Amino acid sequence: MTSPIRTERHDNVLVVISDNPPVNALGQAVRAGLKDAIEEALADDGVEAVVIRCDGQTFFAGADITEFGKPPVGPNLPETLDAMEASDKPVVAAIHGTALGGGCEVALACHYRVAVPSAKMGLPEVKLGLIPGAAGTQRLPRLIGAEAALPLVVGGNPIPAKKAKAIGLLDALVGEDSLEADAIAFARSKIGQPVPRSSEGKANEDGLRDPDLFDRFRASQARKIRGFDAPNAAIEAVKAAGQMSYADGVKKERELFTELMTGTQSAAMRHYFFAERAANKIDDVPKDTQLIPIKKVGVIGAGTMGGGIAMNFLAAGIPVTILEMAQDALDRGTGIIRKNYEATAKKGRMSPEQVEQAMGLLTPTLAYEDLADCDLVIEAVFEDMKVKKEVFSKLDEVVKQGAILASNTSYLDVDEIATATQRPGYVVGLHFFSPANIMKLLEVVRGKETRHDVLATVMKLSKKIGKVAAVSGVCPGFIGNRMLSKRQEQANELLMEGANYWEVDDVLLDFGFPMGPFQMADLAGIDIGWHRDPSKVTTIREALCAAGRFGQKAGKGFYDYDEARNRTPSDEVKQIIADFAAQEGKPQRAISKDEIRERLLYPMVNEGAEILDEGMAQRASDIDVVWINGYGWPLYTGGPMFWAQTIGLDTVVAGLEQHGLPVSNYLRARAEDSGKFA
Repeated sequence: MTSPIRTERHDNVLVVISDNPPVNALGQAVRAGLKDAIEEALADDGVEAVVIRCDGQTFFAGADITEFGKPPVGPNLPETLDAMEASDKPVVAAIHGTALGGGCEVALACHYRVAVPSAKMGLPEVKLGLIPGAAGTQRLPRLIGAEAALPLVVGGNPIPAKKAKAIGLLDALVGEDSLEADAIAFARSKIGQPVPRSSEGKANEDGLRDPDLFDRFRASQARKIRGFDAPNAAIEAVKAAGQMSYADGVKKERELFTELMTGTQSAAMRHYFFAERAANKIDDVPKDTQLIPIKKVGVIGAGTMGGGIAMNFLAAGIPVTILEMAQDALDRGTGIIRKNYEATAKKGRMSPEQVEQAMGLLTPTLAYEDLADCDLVIEAVFEDMKVKKEVFSKLDEVVKQGAILASNTSYLDVDEIATATQRPGYVVGLHFFSPANIMKLLEVVRGKETRHDVLATVMKLSKKIGKVAAVSGVCPGFIGNRMLSKRQEQANELLMEGANYWEVDDVLLDFGFPMGPFQMADLAGIDIGWHRDPSKVTTIREALCAAGRFGQKAGKGFYDYDEARNRTPSDEVKQIIADFAAQEGKPQRAISKDEIRERLLYPMVNEGAEILDEGMAQRASDIDVVWINGYGWPLYTGGPMFWAQTIGLDTVVAGLEQHGLPVSNYLRARAEDSGKFA
């Protein structure tokens, strides 16, 4: 088998080149080739310096993730990098594209690092529930100091070459089109000089000079890293670089890495890594399906949802025509879009020029006819079947043939909506989540007649507008809201049986959700869908509305809120709930946190099993993608279906039976068979 590593002599400089598409992952053959190339350089007196670069789109972009969980095959990355760093001849990393994870560790083991200005560097292992495992947490702080190293190792986000140069991670920026020549020239300039080794860098003094540095940094990241094991391990590893010898620090890194690698969080996060990529694949849609060009998009409705949807396309450089029925609503909607962009610009995430560029792509209109030449039209009108069908009937009359007609429905039957047109094959559901310009999830609802090219086009388009898409079949609530309804049913039942609503919320907060069901109701507005008749009170929510408790916007909902929107439980609400329980003759009892958690989450898993059994989701991991991106299910558990497998499907079945809740035949069969959904 041909090695992905080759060498080329440029007089006294040996250039070592990796050609391992698509991202030059550091698989076994690459590691072995690198080690052999360094040995070749050391054995040849005619070679006085080494340059390491990559063909293709990028420098080494990380480990070969397909090797995770498999028996290791040598040489491993640490021994390869140690051999590289031990060279007495200068070794220069010539970086383009991205040097991520193991790729960044390769660069750190080189004596010098040069990069093109467009390159990026980073250590994103925390995003897989890990820390760098080839001495990255030890070499980096010895090279640039703990204060600069902590955000890279703990946050995992890559930094541009210019910043890498500023913090000392790069030695020089070189020409975009002259990387190899410039790197060779740089290497020659270092011949005859003692080589600087990152591992021999002065023991990190930041922590000695400022002993509170690590605790302060951990506190500053508390909200982001809550519940995650890897970021805390990363802080400990960087701290070790300042407190231990290099050898002991590497040993500490390896202990922390191994603990994470064998733990449930990293397994869950690696599962999600593959799940997100699998969600893009639709089993029966051929890979070579011809896509429909989307050069112009129409959006019907300039309210919160429609405006947010439009922003996704404008930010991606796609012109949008936005339709409203009245001028004041149109002006208000476009004004909010501009205001949102300007707020983003104030935070430094857009330039004023980009704001104007996005707004310049927006065409407001009151006329359906102005949607005629759109390639995709998305309606975001009131969630009412009659209204939606009227809209689609009108679109069928005015919009060109071959255009995709999409509904942003969160619950309604897409197949029924499609009957309002003469082109049901071009109808699809695109369920954006609020706020639509921020939330990453896009549920793509496939009707029974939705064409392959329509489905393939919207899946590809979802990536362009920065969304994570998952396909659902047509059923009430699709994947996400269908499962959510089961959780809400149990949350309401628990209140009637004696659980306090703040206890229900707190159980989900402890599990890792950003908020519980009653906090979420307050945030969204309890009065959504309320009939506005205070004399007609048949539910707890109606009673709260009748009392003017509409949620956070009113300063009171399930909770009372102060000016900073801090929540406290309400005696008034507690009494309202007690009155309803008494009316229904529900005996009150103390309910444990374990029971609350099981009754909230197990029925969701059961409903997920029903969704799989009905073929409404292609795979269990698609359900995990929906819940992690759309509903705040904690990433470090891998999603509801993976989590259920982690705790045992038999445990879920037993819990459902114990609480007198339905058990799906499919779930029971999976529990008795392999214990897995796949």
